[in-house]
Amino acid sequence: MPTLDFEIECKEIHESWIRPPEQLNQLVRSLARRKRHERQQIRETYKGIYGEDLVSRLQHKADGNDADQITTGISPNLCAALSLWMINQHERDAIFIQEALHNDQQGRHGKKYNALVEIFASRKSSQILLIKQAYHTKFRRQLDQDIINIELPHPHQKIVVALVASHKAHHADVNQDIAKSDARRLFETGRERSSSGIQEAVVLELFSKRSIPQLKLTFSCYKHIYGHDYKKSLKSVSSGEFENALKMVVQCVHNPPNYFAKILHASIKGLTSSSTSDDKGALVRVMVSRAEVDMDEIQRMFKKKHGVELRDAIISSVTGDNCYTDFLVALASKSK
Repeated sequence: MPTLDFEIECKEIHESWIRPPEQLNQLVRSLARRKRHERQQIRETYKGIYGEDLVSRLQHKADGNDADQITTGISPNLCAALSLWMINQHERDAIFIQEALHNDQQGRHGKKYNALVEIFASRKSSQILLIKQAYHTKFRRQLDQDIINIELPHPHQKIVVALVASHKAHHADVNQDIAKSDARRLFETGRERSSSGIQEAVVLELFSKRSIPQLKLTFSCYKHIYGHDYKKSLKSVSSGEFENALKMVVQCVHNPPNYFAKILHASIKGLTSSSTSDDKGALVRVMVSRAEVDMDEIQRMFKKKHGVELRDAIISSVTGDNCYTDFLVALASKSK
């Protein structure tokens, strides 16, 4: 894309701070369609022209700190979503982790757990290293230490710590024999379970010592050997906190599109209810994180499970801010 076109778009973005909504929609849809390297070039061009970081400006507006906040055409919700969209994925994940670990969310442990599982169960180990670096750069804290000190119900914390460990000690290549052996160990933990549930120590050991791709192969082998998903086996045991927490991880590792379709549906449904238990923030978190990864697969799974297109569900539930809705719909329509 020619540099001049980036300059024109940056000027349009700059003017959008006071642009009426009907003129803002097209700009929002345009940014949603930009690829990762194009968004980075737009950010660099904007700073070169105006001497200000575009993401910082968007975050400033999202926090409601602008003097022209009342008259501006761009809403705080849209600014927050755009600021996340304009940064690199590892920076974005660092922000999601920080929010999950340090925000005061009394009684909302499930929301913290969702965000952490999504990152540590669906990112490559090379990406986790970049996330740790971004976390330290932005927050001046060590991610590993903060994970150890996380305030979550005990079973949730143990699983998250094990997932983090899985990115440290593992072989680069997956091994079919190891996967089959691990699948059998998981099956035996179900057969030998006590009345209180499965043997946590065995599961946590496997999660700690196996990479995410290796775990994914293990769950595939489990289904091949025993004819059903490991998650189905978990449903047959006593449904304690550990088993419930484990089901989410297994689904996220084994079938990410299915997992994210479920999370999106719950978040969208929560927008139209007064419930405080729904992870309403998951809508933006998942849309900006998966738009360039597997959004097509998530959309197909969403339609299959819920009988409605994802974009239609967003339009009917995200009301009161057309530009924000248009941005989310554009992400739902984005292909890699």
